[in-house]
Parts: sequence; C-alpha cells; structure tokens
Amino acid sequence: MNFLAEIAVAAFATFMGLFIITPLVKAFAQLLGIYTIIHERQVRVYVLFGKVIAILDEPGLHLLWVKLGWKALFVKWLGRVATVDLRLDQEYLRSQAVNSEEGAPMGIGMWYEMSVDDPVSYLFKNTDPRGSLAANVSNATVRGLSNMKLADMLVSRHTMSQAVRNEVTPKSREWGYRVGSVYIRKVHFRDGAMIRGIEAKVVNRLRQVTSAIKQDGANQVSVIRSTAERQAAVEFARAAAMRPKIVGDALRVIAGDGEIAEAVFDVLETQNLVEGDAEVTLVPARPELLAQLLAAEGKPEVKPASPGLVPPSMG
Repeated sequence: MNFLAEIAVAAFATFMGLFIITPLVKAFAQLLGIYTIIHERQVRVYVLFGKVIAILDEPGLHLLWVKLGWKALFVKWLGRVATVDLRLDQEYLRSQAVNSEEGAPMGIGMWYEMSVDDPVSYLFKNTDPRGSLAANVSNATVRGLSNMKLADMLVSRHTMSQAVRNEVTPKSREWGYRVGSVYIRKVHFRDGAMIRGIEAKVVNRLRQVTSAIKQDGANQVSVIRSTAERQAAVEFARAAAMRPKIVGDALRVIAGDGEIAEAVFDVLETQNLVEGDAEVTLVPARPELLAQLLAAEGKPEVKPASPGLVPPSMG
C-alpha cells in the first residue's frame, strides 16, 4: 500500500512540475526579462526610452541580463519589444492601369517578393512599410511602363520587370525592405469593346485563312483531276489509233488461210444478224412444205426461185 502511495505522489509531483510549475517559472522569468528565445528568420528589437538598446537576430536562447544588464528588468514594462519576421514574403498587384503608345488601355498584374533587411528602418522610418512598398511598386509600374508600344508590352516582360525592380529598390531600402524577384504575370486589355473588336477580327481572320486553305485544296484537286483526265484522254486516243492497225494485222493473218477466213466471216455475219433489230424468217429447204404452209394461210401457191430463200413480196 505504501508503494502505491509513493507512485501516486510521484506522478502528482511530476504532473505539477511539468504542466504547472514549469510554465509559471518560465513566464515569470520572461516577465523579469531573464531570458528570451529567438526563432529562425526572426529578429527582436528592444527599445527603452526611445532608444534602441539591443537587436537580437541569432536563433536560440539569449540571457537578457547578460546582454542588457539592469535594463532587462525594465524594457518589458517601460520600453518596447518588437518582433520582426525576416522570412521571404510575396504580393501580387492585380491589373495596374497603364496606356500603350497607341492609346490602348492595358492592365498589368505585378508579382514581387520582399523581405525585411533592416529591422530598425522597418519599424521606425515608415508606419506602414508594406503598404508603402505596394504603392511604390504600383506607381513604378504605371510610370515606367506607360506609353510603351503595344507589341513590346505584350512580349518584353523580362525587360519591363527589370525596369520596375530597378526603380523600386532604392526607395524600398530606406524602409528596411529588400525587394527580390519582380515579375509581370499578366498583361491584358481593360476595355470590353476593344476585347470584343479584337475577338471579331481574330474570328474573321481565321475564317479567311480557312477559306483560303479550302480554296487552295480545291485548286490542287482540280489540277490533279484535269491532269489525270488529260493523261487518260491521251492514252485512250493512242489506243483508238492503234486499234485499226491491230485489227488489220489480225485480219491479214486470218486471210492467209481461206477456210479460217470464211468461217470467221460467217461467224461475224451471224453475230450481226443476232445483235440486229431486223426480223429473220427461216424458210425450210423442202419446197413442198412451203406450199403446204401457204395453202394453210389461204394464199395462192408461189414457187420460190431457189430453195431456202423467200421472195421479196413475202417478206
């Protein structure tokens, strides 16, 4: 039982020491100005009776009684302790109004980086250094970039950024700021009617280019087609010119053999009769059969001139 009581007392003492007594001691020590802690990229400026008595910029634990002496007891009560952030910061100014050399109302978006370089100047030379720096960048943008040619304003962003940075830097150092990168992120038109007019011109130009491309394609197709038709006509004419020679050579070869020539001409004559529109009457070779047919039709018998042929009056 005594062992459990000892554990409970030790746990209670540890809790009191870690969560109550230690914070109270630290707060009392800082209240008396015994020590302070400086974080990374941070500066603490101590002012007593209107005079800067110490600037602590090294990260870590600092014993104020060693650095400030007796003033450490009164600086928190009678003076001022200012903490300045030295980390890199950035800001973006949207649509700064400028006019081009041609009179076009333009808007420029300016992005810049800055950090505190001189904490004392930052605290005492300007009541609103951040706002003053933004106003200085805006004025430098309007003053330095106005009356530029529109083409240069839309293309030469690096040169424009350098011009603004060179103009802003001297004044910003007076206020304790160090200006880093300055970059123009956006250049745009501010007049709605002008924007719509440019859009209409771009659309019309695209239509003209599209029509020109289509017309050029149609012309090329026409040239290809006419060339092909001309070459085809030449080949057809050449074939038509060579046909009589080919047929004549074939007939000359056929005419060399009488039986073959007679057979070929009989076939050709029969083919012409079959393909023609003329009516063909077949007459039997026996004359008595023709007489019987005529008798059946009620016509007087007529003796044909030769077997196998029909007189012209019976056609």
